[in-house]
Formats: sequence, C-alpha cells, structure tokens
Amino acid sequence: MVKVAEEWLNICGGCEVTILDIGEPLLDLLPSLEFVHIPVLMDHKYHGQTGEGDPNVIEIPEADVGIISGGVRNEKEKHVAEAMRKSCKTLIALGACACNGGIPAMANMDTLQDLYSTVYKESESTEVSETPAENLPPLLDRVYAVDEVVPVDIYIPGCPTNPALIVQAITALLEGKPFELPEKSVCDTCPTKREKKAAEGAAIKRPLDSVDYDENDWENTRCFMEQGILCQGPVTLAGCAEKDEDGTEVPRCVKGYMPCRGCFGPVRKEDNPMVSMMGALSSIGFNARDIEDRKATLSRYVGAHNKLRPMPKRPGE
Repeated sequence: MVKVAEEWLNICGGCEVTILDIGEPLLDLLPSLEFVHIPVLMDHKYHGQTGEGDPNVIEIPEADVGIISGGVRNEKEKHVAEAMRKSCKTLIALGACACNGGIPAMANMDTLQDLYSTVYKESESTEVSETPAENLPPLLDRVYAVDEVVPVDIYIPGCPTNPALIVQAITALLEGKPFELPEKSVCDTCPTKREKKAAEGAAIKRPLDSVDYDENDWENTRCFMEQGILCQGPVTLAGCAEKDEDGTEVPRCVKGYMPCRGCFGPVRKEDNPMVSMMGALSSIGFNARDIEDRKATLSRYVGAHNKLRPMPKRPGE
C-alpha cells in the first residue's frame, strides 16, 4: 500500500478536479493507495486534530508520494511546501502553477508594493484602506514555483493537466519505474498541415479569433499559427494530446479548434518561451511586435523562475 499526501497552495482547485476526471482508471489505482492527507477530501489539521500540536510546526503525515498543486505566494504556503518535502519520499508538482507559477505568477510583473497600492488604494471599485495584515500570512515578494522552494522529483504540468498523465506517473511509481515527459513540443504531436510559412494575406490575430478548419480532417486543416492565430505550440512541452475519433492523437486545445496557450510550460526547463516564440513567429513571416502585451501573452503560464519580473519604470510613470 502506497501512502499519498496531497496539498493545494496558490491554486484554483482545477488540478484536484483533474484527479477526479481520471474516471474509471482511478478505481483501478485506489486499492493500491492510502490517502493520509488531502485537504480537498478530508479534514486534517496542521497542528494536531484537536489542536494539541505545536502551533509553530506544520504536521504532515509521512507518505511515500506527495502531490502539490499551486505555486507559493505567501509564508504559510512556503511552510506547507517545506513540511510536504520533509514528510514525503517522492514529491510531485502537479499543474502549471506548481511547475512554472501559472496564471498567478503574472503578478510577478509588478512589485508587491505596486500590487498592494492597486488593490487597496487605487482601485475605483474599492474604498481606500490599509493593507490587511492581522491573522493573515504575509505575501512573499513574488509567486514562486514549488521547485524554487523545495526540491521536486516529478513534474506534471498543464492548466489543468491531462488526467492520463497522473495515471501514468502514479503507475510508474507503483511499479518502481521513472516518469518524465519527453522533450518534444506540442507541434510535434499536432496533425495540422504545415507549410512553414504564413498563409497568404494572414496577419497575427487574437487567440480567440476563429480558425479555418475541416472538421476531423486534420490533413486539410492548415496550421493555426500559419493562419495567423497566435499558437504557442512551437515552444510548449507536449503531453496533452488525446486520441480523436479515428485514433489520431491531437493536442487538447487544437482538438477543440483553439490554439495552444502554453500551459505545459517550456519544452526544456531552461528555455524562455517568450524569446523562442518570437523566433518561431519570424521564421514563418510574422513580426512579434504585432502582439499586444508580448511579455504577458507569451509568458502567460511561466512567470516563476524570474521569467516575469518588474521592469524599470520610464520617466513620468
């Protein structure tokens, strides 16, 4: 029996829903697992079930496998991550926020003081007030990925991730095998037709603009980016593909006729998706300057690891 502990930090809860989305394969795994700590399902206090523990020490039951979703935004989340690492033999970062900061890490483009001023003093819909501090854990200077706080053994990115990857990772651990996503891009798993140049007359459009496609006929559907729809498939780690009706593997967003937004993070950890994406655009004839708010758009899910940070203000700002 493998003991499992799970925690959610700076997160929306979508990754926990993904665990449920595993469906029937989860039933095959459950007899081999014992969940000793999982706040989304069970009540487990950090300082003893009746408060008998040390209020300054977070207690996580010992486990063979630990799963953390969400990034680290405040002091409490940092302490929980450290307690999970101490109690768990193998630690899994689950989802874009845990692996690369996710959407919350877009806040890293501003200083903490600027964020406080915007929320509590400058917002038109909020009465001016002081930053609350009583009985609240202080925010850290920025949003951190889990591996910036504690060592991580396995990464399962995505927003949310592919439920099949969770099954593969847990099954590999049960069998004593390693688990790691191969270093290939979403484009490597995309069946759309590519001509390695922009379609005639195409210009960069918003990702929500409609694409031209032949339903379920990928060989006659032109690459979304070559159509001018901003797609981050060239610089995003593969792993989300699912089989179509005829058995063709298709990235999840592309399968819904939407471009990749980059939620699986960079193909290689050291890559900078914003820089790589600008090169991918120019290679087929587009100018990256045509993208509004390039910094936030092209680093939408990867703001941790200092990939997003405050820029010096211009004179007069």
